[in-house]
Amino acid sequence: MRLATWNVNSIRTRVDRVAAFLERHDVDVLALQETKCRDDQFPEARFTALGYQVAHVGHSQWNGVAVLSRVGLDDVRMGFDGMPTWSSKEGQDPTAEARALGAVCGGVRVWSLYVPNGRTLADPHLQYKLDWLAALRGNAASWLAENPAAPVALVGDWNIAPENDDVWDMAVFAHSTHVSPPERAAFRAIVDAGYADVVRPHTPGPGVYTYWDYTQLRFPRREGMRIDFVLGSPALAGRVEHAFIDREERKGKGASDHAPVVVDLQ
Repeated sequence: MRLATWNVNSIRTRVDRVAAFLERHDVDVLALQETKCRDDQFPEARFTALGYQVAHVGHSQWNGVAVLSRVGLDDVRMGFDGMPTWSSKEGQDPTAEARALGAVCGGVRVWSLYVPNGRTLADPHLQYKLDWLAALRGNAASWLAENPAAPVALVGDWNIAPENDDVWDMAVFAHSTHVSPPERAAFRAIVDAGYADVVRPHTPGPGVYTYWDYTQLRFPRREGMRIDFVLGSPALAGRVEHAFIDREERKGKGASDHAPVVVDLQ
């Protein structure tokens, strides 16, 4: 089974690129993040015509996650237990954002995750991010406690660069989110709960990234960040044959600012 994850940064803008990517790489399951549309706006018919079943959760022009599968799409879950809520406007009740969607695809529980950004070290959004990750860690640990042999893939845009090699220049990010000790500790806690970074052994750094800002010629200057990951349970990690980052997909007109991450399973 070929599993991929991609922060597409607007599915309606990039539907043609996504369809071409699926066909070019013969992808069985694709997790998408930052679809930036409501459920009724998602271009589902384009993918069903290619043989994919689609699950999507999106409430507005922000966030949004999806799973596309041609190997089955069962037990779809919108969000995980205890997922923190957020309100972007003062006086507005916090709600659960469209940041997590799980489904069983070909026997693998795939979670498409769009971890909150955190914004700045002084912003309340950072605490929201840490709480969100703590809740995810609790759920992820409980899934393995219930069934240690469960093949689970936690995939998506984590908005964390867990190692210094995962940013082009640590000095630039020294006082920023994505690399702060609490964020890295939250990422490490999920790894310690039994979920391995299954892509890094096949794509060692430094200089290996999944995201490049649109500004200041970051991509041609190779000034990026590695923030998109596939974390696998022991049963999932043991099936990984190969993995790669499709850097070519970041090139050309209309590209997302993220590159897809692809994993091949036995």
